[in-house]
Amino acid sequence: QEYLVESGGGSVQAGGSLRLSCASSGYTYSEYCMSWFRQVPVKEREGVAAYDSDGEINYADSVKGRFTISQDSAKKTLYLHIDNLKPEDTAMYYCASQCQFRMTATQSLGVSYNYWGQGTQVTVSS
Repeated sequence: QEYLVESGGGSVQAGGSLRLSCASSGYTYSEYCMSWFRQVPVKEREGVAAYDSDGEINYADSVKGRFTISQDSAKKTLYLHIDNLKPEDTAMYYCASQCQFRMTATQSLGVSYNYWGQGTQVTVSS
């Protein structure tokens, strides 16, 4: 069965930290082309952190220095550690896997993935 399941979201105060997890089935997991996105209502989904087709990591400029993407291949799990949370980080966070084409670091923050999770909500209060 193919799946991506996010967890770890919640309501936190500004300045706090969270670690989001994305559990994958064997088919949807890879050490390459896995990423984290976020979306708020009426806005487009935004790529925040990704492994590209070569396994290189890329971050959106808005989150550099606060977001860290990592993975545990034995557990087939992708992580997103978020430090110094800000109210503008409030969003639904999604993981995605399996690039639709070979992606560079910049392209890895685009939405061309075949598999998506259902999302986990992060709410940051000031």
